Formats: sequence, structure tokens, C-alpha cells
Amino acid sequence: MKTTSLAGGGLLIGFNLFESCKPGVEPPVDLASLDYNDFNAFIKIADNGAVTIFSPNPEIGQGVKTAMPMIIAEELDVAWKDVYVLQAPLDTKNFTRQVAGGSQSIRHGWEPLRQTGATARQLLVNAAAARWGVDPRECTTKEGIISNAKGETLGYGDVVQEAAALEIPEDVALKSVKEFSIIGQEIPNVDLDEIVTGKPLFGLDYKKEGMVIACVLRPPAFGQKLVSVEESGARALPGVLDVIRFGDKVAVLAQDTWTAMKGKAALKAEWGNDEPLESTEDHDRILTDLLDGREFTTMRKDGNVEKAFAEADMVLERTYESPFLPHNCMEPMNFYADVTPERIHLVGPIQTPEGTAHQIAEVLGRDFSEISLEMTRQGGGFGRRLYGDFAVEAAEVSNLAKRPVKVVFTREDDMADGIYRPAIKYRIKASVRDGQITGYHLKEAAINSNMYGLIPNFFPAGALENYQVDVAKFDSKITTGAWRAPYTNFLAFAEQSFFDELFEQMGADKIQSRIDLLEKVKGTTDDRIQYSPGRMQEVIRMAAEKSGWGTPKEGVYQGFAAYYCHNSHVAEVADVVMENGEPVVKRVVCVVDCGIVINPSGARNQVEGGVIDGIGHALYGNFAFRDGRPQALNFNDYRLIRMNEIPRVESYFVQNEESPTGLGEPALPPAGAAMANAIFAATGKRLYNQPFVNALKDVKIPEKEIIG
Repeated sequence: MKTTSLAGGGLLIGFNLFESCKPGVEPPVDLASLDYNDFNAFIKIADNGAVTIFSPNPEIGQGVKTAMPMIIAEELDVAWKDVYVLQAPLDTKNFTRQVAGGSQSIRHGWEPLRQTGATARQLLVNAAAARWGVDPRECTTKEGIISNAKGETLGYGDVVQEAAALEIPEDVALKSVKEFSIIGQEIPNVDLDEIVTGKPLFGLDYKKEGMVIACVLRPPAFGQKLVSVEESGARALPGVLDVIRFGDKVAVLAQDTWTAMKGKAALKAEWGNDEPLESTEDHDRILTDLLDGREFTTMRKDGNVEKAFAEADMVLERTYESPFLPHNCMEPMNFYADVTPERIHLVGPIQTPEGTAHQIAEVLGRDFSEISLEMTRQGGGFGRRLYGDFAVEAAEVSNLAKRPVKVVFTREDDMADGIYRPAIKYRIKASVRDGQITGYHLKEAAINSNMYGLIPNFFPAGALENYQVDVAKFDSKITTGAWRAPYTNFLAFAEQSFFDELFEQMGADKIQSRIDLLEKVKGTTDDRIQYSPGRMQEVIRMAAEKSGWGTPKEGVYQGFAAYYCHNSHVAEVADVVMENGEPVVKRVVCVVDCGIVINPSGARNQVEGGVIDGIGHALYGNFAFRDGRPQALNFNDYRLIRMNEIPRVESYFVQNEESPTGLGEPALPPAGAAMANAIFAATGKRLYNQPFVNALKDVKIPEKEIIG
């Protein structure tokens, strides 16, 4: 801190970032200058003991670039301070499942990554034992130091060259959970310095000599085709290098992004369509007709729901509706491509590098082996970057332009040319007889629905004798796909809100009733059931305890939800108060059973971010189409949750020794339901449609109060 007197009076207090650095801090090691030996595709160890670990999977903010190397470093038994982490490129020979999607990176990588680190550790031990002439079983390791029974020690760097030449051992021993010294510790994000100091890290940061920027004009409405385009206005702008038409798109190439954007705006295009263009009103009618119709695909049918309904004392039926949603990643879509006769060099933010590379090879008629793809850190993914359309565009434009190109989306491009969460309607019907739920029928009607997956086998499957799930879809020209926690992001709200209302009408305890239903699933031999009833019961009980369920402070109303998805069990309690006659979410308690928690700080980030994302989109997320055109193109038209509207989120993890499961998505689905059930407790109003703001009118938090 420095203070300076101003000439006109007063005091200026300044902060010098560089002078504030801790004294004696050494500059980062120049990794390229070290003499490395490769142990495998993941690990390089230098003769000075420095360890570089490559993180194979795309980093979209879910923390795998930190967590995956932590798993390797744990079994390698190296001090974390000696570890440097680098993003690995696409490498189909040495890596498997280089994908960021479905919250599966850690789950799938857990055992292979442990084996990778343990194998390298055993090689180092074997090399040290050979030098000492002792049995490797007499040696131990700790933080990169190998010791023998005589008290002699060698560092990993001392034996790295001999170790790298040894035969790969088989059946290496893995640590017990009690021996972990890195896993379970609070480890800062390995990219933290680059993020906060603005060093090049993201796709938009990437630059290459000779690279030009391309902004692409695409059809303004889904279902339209390009008839003609007048290019003269764009070509006349200083700095515009070329205008290239490909398919129904037109790319404007320039030396900088702003000029490319201006050039695209100067294009005059004529568009046509062969069929009527779709509107949100059309979708609403179509989905209702699907629910009322008989053209369903039955995904699961246990017992006879119709018989259960006919014999019931009470039948409850409700319909729940959700709109399309864009992904709205902080970093708009972008990708670099340099297509030459010899090779195709690709760089950028992508969740599916291998699939995208194959897609580009097919489009360009090239061999997959000619493609090299490097991944940058991604400013959000949420499923949008599972689809490599923007990367394919970059490759197509580069191929036609015969020069390296980076395609850059504007925010308007990002929202108008998205891969959206599909609009969905659910109709749920349940029967009660003699105080027990006897039947349950779930109908889904969705736009372009092709991701039914395991949803028919989630709770309450297995808990009810008469249970049926039917699905129907409408094929639309509007592009849809995965959106954070696909399908469950809305289904959890519908089902958990329905159960809350059902238990209310039954006069049953909302916590105990869920526990009782789960008890019926225990001991099942039905291998279709994906969730664990016991683990779900545990998170329910823990959430009730941590939130003070049933004994809130005066003026606080609580809502509960529990859900299983992405192999993890989650329970949440939302606290709502009334302010100025409107319900306000103040606190959410979230309990997660995701098995062993690799990095608690990263885990909390995922849980809290998921809860906030779930609450924000349930409250405000709305995206409509009129004649095929999106009705919101930027954040002045599309409402997101604001910082002073964010509740306090308390996250807790069940401590066990189960293998890790998903964490990037499971906290989002129950959040909307917990909030809706709390709003009912506060107002007596049931919510059936998202966004909730349409039903609640103005939901607001006074600006004077910011909740941390």
C-alpha cells in the first residue's frame, strides 16, 4: 500500500501489485530447460527432482486440471510443491476418454491415474534398490525421497535415468486411503496465477503468427437458408482481408476481431425457407398435444399403473414446463485452425477433442492421423462445447482461405447460434391407497429429446410396485443438446416438487416419507437401479440435521429436495424469507455423497456454483423463439442471477472411502426444487413452470443487503 498527497488536498491510497509480492519468492522454473525423462504419457521427472504431470482431460472450470494430477502425484508420492501441471494435447494412443462431460472425468480416471502414479513410483524404487543392492520391498518413499532399511536416501532425481530404462512392473501396490497425503487436501487451482494476472490461457487468448480473425454470418432463423449475399460493403472496409461463403454461412476475415465484426455487419444477405418457421407458441401446443396423445415410447413399466389409479383413494396429477435455455459461457465460442496440405493444426476450448477432430477429418476429407489438436482452458462449457460446430467452421474457413484462422463468436452469435437445452413438459400422476403410494406414471414430451439415458431407473424406480415412464418427442430444426446436468436439471424440480405436494396432501412427513420409500429399494436384485438407497438416505438425514430442518428461525420457511444423478447423491434444503411481500432465498444447505473428495476447495466450488446456477436459471432462465429467431441476443434481454441475489450456500460432504463419482453437475438439479418447495411453505403458492419469475412476478433481493 502507498499513500500520496494530492495537490488539491486529500489522500490517494494505491496498491502496487508487484511491490506487494512476498520477498524471496523465486521465479517459476523454466520447464523447457530441464533434462526430463519420460515415465509415461502423464509423467516427466527431471534429474533435479522436478515433476511435470500432464492433465489429459479438458478443463472447463470443473477443476480436473488440478484434481487429476493430484491423484497421480498421490500415488507417485511426490511433494506437491515439486509438481508442475501442463495441459496435455489430444493423444488417442496414450489417453482414453479425453472428454469433459457427464461429470465423469474423475470417476473414469480414478483407478488408471492411481496406477499411473504407482507404477512410476515403483520404477524409481526399483532403480534405487538396484543401486543399493537391496530388495525393493525394503524401501519406502515419502515426498520424492526413497529410503532403505539402513537409513540411506536417494531423491527421485538421483535415479530418474536408471528408472526410466527399467521394465514396467505389474501389479503395483496402491496406497490405502489412510495413507493419502495429497488427496483430501486444499490445493489451489494450478491455473490460479494465470487467471488472476491475465496471462494467456483461454482460447480467446491464443495467437499465432500469420493468424487472421474470422467472424461468421449465419442464418438468423433456424430453418432458413442463404439465397444470396452482397459482399461489397464488407470488402470496402479497411482491414477486411477476404469474404468467404461456405454452405449457408459467410465468413469475413480481418487482422483483428473488431474489423471482422464490422465486416460481418456490413454484409447484406437474403434468406429463404422452404417450411414454416417455428415459434415458442408452436412448441407449447405441440408438447401439450404429445402429452395428451398416445404416441409414446415406454422406457420402463413395472406392474400396472392404470389398475393402481382405478383402485386409488386419491390420484394427484400435475404438469411441469421448462423453456429452451442457452449456455451463456463467459468465454464465447472460438477456435483456431491452420489447414495445410501436410497437416491440420487445431487449438481451442473444446469438451470433446477426439470427436471434434474426427468430425473435421470427415468434413475436409482428410485422415485423422493428420490432425493435431491442443486444448486451452475454457471459460465455461456446461455442455455447449461438447459440440464442435465452431471448430469445424474454423477448419472449413482455414481450408478455403489457405491461411491460419481463428473463428470468434460475438455474444450475439453465441446466443443466436447455440445448442440449446430443449423445451420439455413433464406430466406426473400418482395414486394413493390406505395412506401408501401405489402407482406412479411419468410422461415426458420434449423437443429433439434423444437423451433419455438412465432417467427411468432413477428414484422412485424400484420403490413402487406400479411404475411407468413414457417419452415422446418433436423433431425441431432448432439445435438442442446437453445443458449442465442434461434433463435432470429440470426433471429433478418436477419430481421433487411433485413429491412435496403429494406428501403434503397425504399429511405425511416429507423427510421420513422419502426415507421410507428408499427403504423399499434395499436388497433389490434389479440391476437397472443406478442409485444407492442407503447413500441417498444418509444425505437426506445429514441435510435435515445440518439445516435445522423443522426448527427454523421465526420468519424462515424451508424447502427440501434430494436427487441422484451423475453417480452422486445430493440433498438440499433452501431457506426462504419474505421481504417486501416477496419470497427471497437466503440460504441453501447442500449435502453430497460423491465418494472420496479429491480436492475439498475445488469440490466446494463445484457444489456452490451448481446450486447458484440451479437457482438462477429456475428463477429467471427463459429463452423464446419467434419464427425461428431467438428473442434474446445479449444480457440486456436475457436475465441471469445477479451477485446480490445469490444466497449463502453451505456445502457438506459425506466422508467415506467409496471411489469418487461426479461433482460438476449433481448439485444443480435439486436446487430449483428445494427453492420451489420453500417458496410454497412461505407463500402457499405451488410453482409448476420455469422460470419462476413469471409466476412470482418480481422476485428481488434488496440491493442494500448482499449475502456472501
